[in-house]
Amino acid sequence: MGCAAAAAEPGAPGGLPTSFDSRERIAKPDLSGVPRLRFLTTVDFPPFNFIDQTGKLAGFNVDLVREICRELELAAKCQIQALPFAELRENLEKDAGEAVVAGVAVTAGLRRDFVFSRPYLRLPARFMTRSDGQVKAVAALDGRAVGVVRGSVHEAMRAAYFPAQRPVPFETQAAAMLALKEGKVDAVFGDGMQFAFWTVGPQAASCCRLLPGAYVSEAFLGEGLTIMTRKDEPAIGGAIDHALLSLARSGRLGEIYLRYFPVDIY
Repeated sequence: MGCAAAAAEPGAPGGLPTSFDSRERIAKPDLSGVPRLRFLTTVDFPPFNFIDQTGKLAGFNVDLVREICRELELAAKCQIQALPFAELRENLEKDAGEAVVAGVAVTAGLRRDFVFSRPYLRLPARFMTRSDGQVKAVAALDGRAVGVVRGSVHEAMRAAYFPAQRPVPFETQAAAMLALKEGKVDAVFGDGMQFAFWTVGPQAASCCRLLPGAYVSEAFLGEGLTIMTRKDEPAIGGAIDHALLSLARSGRLGEIYLRYFPVDIY
């Protein structure tokens, strides 16, 4: 695992990392024969998809779908439907939708049956420490107590990439964050998105802050958020990648990110 530490790529704080090369070109397939483009999602994955105060489906993924459809000039043919997570694959397989955008984790088994777009967002791991503490950088955590969730991918990732720290396992991330708030550990390592929202919430009471540096690792955290399509519709998969590249390059993907992540997770 020692040489694998180089696989942990720091995200760019203040920016939105992209999986597209700046010189890359993805041709837009001909979708003139597509009668409609139906995206399937859920209602229980905030801030990506949820029911807002007016009772309407909202979230990062919902806005992303609208931008994809606009980019592909298919707005009139686009639909988005919310289903229970367990029913997404079945409905995609039986042609009740053309794409799934709901945070489905990419696995080798699913890749045998479906096509996944390029990642449009990676959820990084972050270190969080106390706002009034002396720790200013990750390097200062060597030899210090760092809370992690027992048996989690973040526990394994921290052990692989930051072996000089002293791990303190907890049963839940909530317990680890409470221990940090109470000064029982010097930092915690875990889900950067959850940490970011927690730091500005009432439970944190301004106790804690994120340390500079966001870490992504495909080996531990997966490929990131993607859109899943069927293999028998290659044009749709190609069109979605074309749209995502265009949105990333134009800055519109970043605009959606800022809309739902006022606290930068990178």
